[in-house]
Amino acid sequence: MTIREHSLANGLRVITETMPGVASAALGVWIGAGGRHETEAENGVAHFLEHMAFKGTETRSALDIAVAIEDVGGYLNAYTSRETTAYFARVLGEDVPLGLELIGDILCNPRFEEKDVETERSVILQEIGQALDTPDDIVFDWLQEAAYPGQAFGRSILGAAERVKAVDAAALRRFVETHYAPERMVVAAAGDVDHDAIVRQAERIFGHLKARQTPETPPARFRGLEKRVEKPLEQAHFTLALEAPDWHDDALYAGQVFATLLGGGMSSRLFQEARENRGLCYTIFAQASAHEDTGMLTVYAGTGAEELKGLAELVADEVARAAEAADEAETARARAQLKAGLLMGLESPFGRCERLARSLLIWDRVWPTEETVARIEAVGAAAAREAGARMASAMPATALYGPVADAPDPEALSRRMAG
Repeated sequence: MTIREHSLANGLRVITETMPGVASAALGVWIGAGGRHETEAENGVAHFLEHMAFKGTETRSALDIAVAIEDVGGYLNAYTSRETTAYFARVLGEDVPLGLELIGDILCNPRFEEKDVETERSVILQEIGQALDTPDDIVFDWLQEAAYPGQAFGRSILGAAERVKAVDAAALRRFVETHYAPERMVVAAAGDVDHDAIVRQAERIFGHLKARQTPETPPARFRGLEKRVEKPLEQAHFTLALEAPDWHDDALYAGQVFATLLGGGMSSRLFQEARENRGLCYTIFAQASAHEDTGMLTVYAGTGAEELKGLAELVADEVARAAEAADEAETARARAQLKAGLLMGLESPFGRCERLARSLLIWDRVWPTEETVARIEAVGAAAAREAGARMASAMPATALYGPVADAPDPEALSRRMAG
């Protein structure tokens, strides 16, 4: 595998990884702008932009874009997160120039016609409605809001319906002009790729973009609040969040190991105790996510109304027990899960492509895979316990949906975690 990097004069970075023996490629543009970069009035604009990307450009209609990529058997898509927006393609190696040309056209020549805005607004409102009708989906948006209240970081990526209804073409252009600066953009490609050819094409497509200063990102501040929505559903949906290490924290991998041994698989403490031993739920898991200046350990479980109180208390108890008594065997198992997940993900061109782009946006460098594995392997039980104790020491945030009247509040759960 060969990783090569190049920076254009305007600050846009190009990074590629050649994968011998692979006939396909993944490529795209990752932009360090997402939901957390919106003002309150702009909530949902970053995601709206992702939808509008495929509605047509100054040179191609929406159908032209779809036909061009599918004529070569390729795939074109995008996603929006709280810190990143990505526009990417998967193609055969010989069609990499076409993929990059289409993505460049989408980003540099968007049409943003009002009739298309109206059409896509309806689609997004349907997406919001679908999320509201999916309890184990919307409850995570509410948990984010409870953990980061009154902050861009806590708002839904889809946007509130009333905000989405107010988005117009001018708002979309304004967000692009403000945040889609070349210094925040990474062109990444992996698989059957030619680095020098991609650099030349990136220069032609993006070299004209002007470097410019972008607004400072408001810091994220974790708060332990609660969002509780009572509704006569079949199940009670319970989520709990603890602030976890961010991307730059030395305890990053210790926090992820702790989350994994807590609820990352069938052998985890939560699965074994809540489901296998007590039969309190069908689904329960824990996971850790990291961001620029914060992170979240999230626990989710769905259960019956009568079991909810006991299940919520069990979650708090298991967090406390794991922070005090996680042993070397379960820590090693959690390390193995994280390592396998990392390495399996890197077997695909898209996994490598995304890792290249995100690494540059987060750390301004790409960690060698061996170094990342070594950092995971270095986490012992003591470090995992320390990370867990640190996360459990502050007030959790919770979000609940369904028949949830009897659930304990964050203060009660915090007291249990404190022992």
